[in-house]
Amino acid sequence: MKANTLLQFLTTAAAALAVKKNLIIDTDLFSDVDDVGALLLAATSPCVNLLAVNINYPSTFSALAASAILAHYGHPDIPIGIRRPLTNATFFDAWSYEVGEYASKIAFHWSGGSLPWGHAEEAWDPVALYRKVLAEAEDGTVTIASIGFFDNLSGLLNSTADDYSDLDGRELVARKVSELVIMGGGYPSGHEFNFWGSNASLTAHVVHTWEGRMVFLGEEVGKPVKSGGRLMSEGPSTDPARMAYIYYTYYSSRQSWDPLTLLYAMNGLGSLFQFGNEYGYNHVEADGTNRWVWDEKVRNRFFLKLAVDEETAAAELDRLFLEGAFSVTTQTINEAVTTLFSYC
Repeated sequence: MKANTLLQFLTTAAAALAVKKNLIIDTDLFSDVDDVGALLLAATSPCVNLLAVNINYPSTFSALAASAILAHYGHPDIPIGIRRPLTNATFFDAWSYEVGEYASKIAFHWSGGSLPWGHAEEAWDPVALYRKVLAEAEDGTVTIASIGFFDNLSGLLNSTADDYSDLDGRELVARKVSELVIMGGGYPSGHEFNFWGSNASLTAHVVHTWEGRMVFLGEEVGKPVKSGGRLMSEGPSTDPARMAYIYYTYYSSRQSWDPLTLLYAMNGLGSLFQFGNEYGYNHVEADGTNRWVWDEKVRNRFFLKLAVDEETAAAELDRLFLEGAFSVTTQTINEAVTTLFSYC
């Protein structure tokens, strides 16, 4: 390869690497395993610069499991925040008696990262972590993916100036965040768990107060898309996400709310999604019920629909789960080069 051709190749590759998306994940990793699928996607995507993970459920095992998963996928230093006060609660399926607890098992058997086993108290305060990471980011470059409750985000909006930034929470969000992507609600109306399961008033506070672009993925989108089956049957035996799905579902594929939300947060509409509206905004009632208000003056709020059938969406998730899981165990030199110079 001639010198000028090689230089052009390296310049093009560098440009591709430069478009990595800055991402913060806010997750209720605890009572469903699709949060783990979402972390797997984000932690193994060549298109993502994962800045932080905030946990909005206060179990020590939630934070420790997130740390273990991130460490396994090569991100031992990603900071993790968690809502207080911490508990040692473990999940029990008192609704259907069908699914199992996984967080404590993953936290113990894959212990590592910024919060190894027994060190949950060292997790960041989630609002402080938001403020630090956002203050250090370039303006308008951060995407936040909310795949759980809204306690941390509400706290961020209510925050005041500190050592990290002279801006209050709303000003900091307006300057630094390009998009808030939310798994929650139903469209054009619904009553979905993420909106009412913790504190519906905090959900309403975030949805009604956030001034920037918001994109919602509703319960109806992820419910019929069943993924994780191939990861459990074909994935590497040492993979924590594979075992989390097995512990939780006993080899049954699971609904895909959070992984689909992350796919949009990472890659935009792509071939899988389309917007279900051109205008309007989301309104949340006191009980967590939501409805879409069709206001032509509001043009920066959207809800997602699938642009493909459910089987196609599930197959793409399963492909990405396997690709990510194997990327840390059997990656060849050619695969490494392909990943390094992937177009994001």
